Amino acid sequence: MDNHKSQMVGIHSHLEVSFFPPPLQISKFRALLNICYKAYCIWHLVLKSDRQVCVPQMGSLEERAALEFEDESLFSPDSASRKTHSREGSLVLAPSPASETSGTKCMSNSIFNSIKVVVFSTKINLLVPFGPAAMLVDKFTDNHGWVFFLSLLGIIPLAERLGYATEQLALFTGPTVGGLLNATFGNATELIISVYALKNGMIRVVQQSLLGSILSNMLLVLGCAFFSGGMVFSKKEQVFSKAAAGVNSGLLLMAVMGLLFPAVLHFTHTELHFGSSELALSRFSSCIMLVAYAAYLVFQLKSQKNLYVPVDEGGDQTEGDEDEAPEISKWESIIWLTILTLWISVLSEYLVNAIEGASVAWKMPIAFISVILLPIVGNAAEHASAIIFAMKDKLDISLGVAIGSSTQISMFGIPFCVVVGWIMGRPMDLNFQLFETATLFMTVIVVAFMLQEGTSNYFKGIMLIFCYLIVAASFFVHIDPTSIVDKPSKH
Repeated sequence: MDNHKSQMVGIHSHLEVSFFPPPLQISKFRALLNICYKAYCIWHLVLKSDRQVCVPQMGSLEERAALEFEDESLFSPDSASRKTHSREGSLVLAPSPASETSGTKCMSNSIFNSIKVVVFSTKINLLVPFGPAAMLVDKFTDNHGWVFFLSLLGIIPLAERLGYATEQLALFTGPTVGGLLNATFGNATELIISVYALKNGMIRVVQQSLLGSILSNMLLVLGCAFFSGGMVFSKKEQVFSKAAAGVNSGLLLMAVMGLLFPAVLHFTHTELHFGSSELALSRFSSCIMLVAYAAYLVFQLKSQKNLYVPVDEGGDQTEGDEDEAPEISKWESIIWLTILTLWISVLSEYLVNAIEGASVAWKMPIAFISVILLPIVGNAAEHASAIIFAMKDKLDISLGVAIGSSTQISMFGIPFCVVVGWIMGRPMDLNFQLFETATLFMTVIVVAFMLQEGTSNYFKGIMLIFCYLIVAASFFVHIDPTSIVDKPSKH
């Protein structure tokens, strides 16, 4: 019996020695479990984060075997040389060639996906080849009518993609800055065209195209936005910030004042120094308008942010855009905005150069082409953006695009061109002639009455579109009393 007990004790001690590792192995095993747990936590945080992180996949058996080999040799001297621990105890791995290769693949996949989303996701991009076609027609023929028409078709998809890229960027910046970005990138084309036309002495083209851009934004773009949003949300009235609309209406009336006084001074022949007082008044008023627009930007972005927070259906302020995820990153949106703006500017130059030839070929007044057709092309970005936002019930951004663009052109674009013309020695002034100034004044009054309630529906959109048709018909029968190309002044 004693022998049997001693035999059982020997077996038990043997089992303890065989199945239970020594204390050193237990500590290593616990450290390995701790590292695996931290790796799992990091992986879980990466998967749950909002960022778009590209994670390399383990595809081949060789890669998996290599990773398993690294796990088995965590405490080898070679692997220890590739790890460093921070003071908090977090594990930091040194970059390996495999990780650099996966990073390169991640970047290439990101670029490919960005091109796929922006270029190949819409059928309207089938019109993009018409842009290079316009350049070829302009180079090998003298048919300015076809150059104008092909440039028009080539700009339309670029402008639509410009609105899409701006919409993606607005998801990162918020509605206020998003509307300002829409207005800025939409008006960059007009400003580049204006500087180019000023350099060639085409002052009336500059004046009429900028005026037409204001009229197009306030009547056609805003009207289409109201109509599209009203048709999608036909059972309710869409709402927007009355305070923001009131500030923009006040700035537009200030711009009308700046354009009205030089025109009245000219047509009443009450200048102190004939020929020079009108130009001096225009330059002084332009400087004041630029300062006022700078103060407006500070007021909008810094001082009174709550004034421009979107309102919901009940009129309460709310934070939007949290339910919609961007399809491209912020920097991709900025890069695409830059590329599209430059390409639109190149095609717009061909468009402007073909205006006079298209007028002769199509038997249309140059004033009609400058005020109606040219701004429609230049405002295609705002047009598309405003409609997209209105159909998503983001009417505050639509107003920021349409009315904000008109405010930016009237308070910044026109005074900027006057100052640039002053530097170039061109007599660019604020005398837009009596007919054009009266048209702008009536447009601002009509739009101000439409915006005073803070609500919109499809009927208001129809009225604004009909007002634009009346303006277009008026310019079709209007003869511009001044010449299209003005000679440089000696001032």
